Amino acid sequence: MKAKVFSITGQAGKDIEFPTQFNEEFRPDLIKRAVLAIQAAKRQPYGADPEAGKKHVTKISRRRHKFKGSYGAGISRVPRKIMSARGTRFNWVGALAPGTTGGRRAHPPKAEKIWTQKINVKERRKAIRSALAASINANLVEDRGHKVPKTYPLVVETKAEEIAKTKDAIQMLIALGLKDELTRCQVKKVRAGKGTMRGRRYQRKKGPLVIVSKDSNLHKALRNVTGVDIVVADNLNTELLAPGTAAGRISVYTEDAVAKIGGLFK
Repeated sequence: MKAKVFSITGQAGKDIEFPTQFNEEFRPDLIKRAVLAIQAAKRQPYGADPEAGKKHVTKISRRRHKFKGSYGAGISRVPRKIMSARGTRFNWVGALAPGTTGGRRAHPPKAEKIWTQKINVKERRKAIRSALAASINANLVEDRGHKVPKTYPLVVETKAEEIAKTKDAIQMLIALGLKDELTRCQVKKVRAGKGTMRGRRYQRKKGPLVIVSKDSNLHKALRNVTGVDIVVADNLNTELLAPGTAAGRISVYTEDAVAKIGGLFK
């Protein structure tokens, strides 16, 4: 597949041929597996204290005629903690058992649980190639909800990596036809559910992904633009190309980045 190389002012230039990595068959099932594997690797293990709810001095007697037993008193036979005693009469409360106040949980989360998911190396690379192919398919990108310019796919000259100011970087994206897409990313939505109380009250949409050939000034220029992500071609992964397992993220490639991808993910 061929594409035009645009200048930073939006002028169309020479044609460029995408490498074979962009010709991969679209496999949403593989892409989903790869994204979930990345997300699972980021999860922090968590679990309850193994002794939680078990720190009371409690016991239950299974003998019918024991002095301190609860048999014959017309009460349930659960472990009890004695609060006070007078003769053979006891003031006690249920403890330790899952159904009692202050008792243990029946099946608490275990800290030793392994959250990571495995994926074969060849499958992971194939998933990245499939996501790359989806990123230059205008129909898939539009189906994902992006505002796609008529000149899509977008390849910009390598000179773009030298841009050091945010306003110049935004101007370049607008010149490439991404003004509507940047406006779309500005919309702020209140999250439904308990996330509103946990420091993630608002949701924003994912916007353009800019792929460059090396660490450059453009990273600092774009790092604070809402919805925009920038990544070096070496560090590309399926989650960046398909956020939320939905492939077809609108992407801007620099000319050198396209050439570099030709030697990766084989």
